[in-house]
Amino acid sequence: MPKIKTHKATSKRFKYSGSGKLMRTKIGKSHLRRNKSRRVKAMFDEMHEVTDDAAKKRVRKLAPYLEK
Repeated sequence: MPKIKTHKATSKRFKYSGSGKLMRTKIGKSHLRRNKSRRVKAMFDEMHEVTDDAAKKRVRKLAPYLEK
């Protein structure tokens, strides 16, 4: 059985926490940050939990070796 290729963009965007939760960053981080407030810019650096089951399933298919 051949190995499954990992979708590289998915593996860079998602991580598993120590307790096994799938975590993501917020979108909109890369540019136009100078017109945003300090609080909003700080929220871009936080990791948020993925709660949607369909999204978790998609990530598992795209990056099967991403597990902790």
